[in-house]
Amino acid sequence: MTNHATADLARFCAQLQYEDLPGTVRERVRYLLLDHLAVTLRGSTLPSSLAGYQMLESMAIGSARSATIFGRLELAEAAWASLVNGIASHGLEMDDVENRSSLHPGVVVFPAVLALAEQIGSPPADFYSAVIAGYEATLRVGAALNSASSYERGFHPTAVCGTLGAAAASARLLRLSPEQTNMALGIAGSMAAGSMAYLHDGAWTKRLHPGWACHAGIMAARFAAADFIGPASILESPYGFFHAYSSAGDISQIARQEEDEFAIMQVSIKPYACCRYMHGPIDCLFEIIHNYHPNPEHIELVRCGVLTGGRGLIADPIDLKRQPKNVVESQFSMPFGAAIALLTGTAGMSVFTNEWINNATVKELMQRVECYSSTELDEYYPEEWRASASVRMTDGREFSASVRHALGDPHNPLSWEQLEARFHDLVAPVIVEERKRKEIIERVKGLDNLEKISW
Repeated sequence: MTNHATADLARFCAQLQYEDLPGTVRERVRYLLLDHLAVTLRGSTLPSSLAGYQMLESMAIGSARSATIFGRLELAEAAWASLVNGIASHGLEMDDVENRSSLHPGVVVFPAVLALAEQIGSPPADFYSAVIAGYEATLRVGAALNSASSYERGFHPTAVCGTLGAAAASARLLRLSPEQTNMALGIAGSMAAGSMAYLHDGAWTKRLHPGWACHAGIMAARFAAADFIGPASILESPYGFFHAYSSAGDISQIARQEEDEFAIMQVSIKPYACCRYMHGPIDCLFEIIHNYHPNPEHIELVRCGVLTGGRGLIADPIDLKRQPKNVVESQFSMPFGAAIALLTGTAGMSVFTNEWINNATVKELMQRVECYSSTELDEYYPEEWRASASVRMTDGREFSASVRHALGDPHNPLSWEQLEARFHDLVAPVIVEERKRKEIIERVKGLDNLEKISW
């Protein structure tokens, strides 16, 4: 496997058939698709998404407008529709995530597959196969990359791995051969990009990353279909993907963990509107609130146990993390997440706002939040994202909690009923009529019965 990693991955993706997918795996595709549509439709209202639509309108890129832009009336050519849909889907920080790779697979797979499948009239069988191919490529490459090393180099794993995932998914939709799929991966390797610099000034570029990965992935597959030649060993080459984006990659992780398992089954839903590394400590604080009802006015110290792999995203440097200046920075601030959870008992979109960022009580409580890491928390990382938290009161009492699996993890999942309620909650401001929202839900749940993919 190590000597032919790219070719082996390409062969797997190209030869994947609907019949290879158990019913539980197809149900997982529908489950994650509904979640993806929820975050995309609501994300379409964000200023960063509106800027993307304005950019697209200014380009006048031609008459091939046959793929849906979610939350909008207009259509666009598939590569461009996937770009703006990808931006919208990542804007809330509520899109799906996977532990081992520490990245967001749905936003780099679904926008590409939805747009391209709609444009070429793909049947559901091809849609399923393409989604699974995209998730497999993204997550296996992500696991091999070593996300902590990639972060240190300044690269966003979702962006760089997602470009290859979108290429694999697009190649499967276009029914490319294993050799052509190999070329698509090689071409995509030269298109992969995504700087972590957004962390320091609240830039919107993180939201651009999955959109650009989808756009590049579709284009890479199209280049390969036209017999454009890319490097055949983009993963294992000494000048290839892992050399560029990691100092501690392990190419052996690209192999399937189990022959009968699919990586998509390990993907989590994000119930809170912030970095996934913050979710575990927030769950701990919610448990403390539920069990002990601490009065925020009498809290002396809050300690959040965070994973070493995520410290640079949400906890370091702590002085800066205690002073977020905008929504993006608040979504990557454990002190803000802890303070807002303790003060409001929630961690959704309604509290990751400029109003709460500028709230004097929130600002004051953030100064009493500390973050720590430990070997006990890190021992099972990245397979398990364990967390802990404690609250010390001014009268000396101390309350603590720990979690093994944050809410939304496959081992602590949202039910279909909870997922549908979440869909209605997120999408209602965009699609006011409940009947229309229910129609989308039923369309997703009945995906197998569609003649072709359309929205």
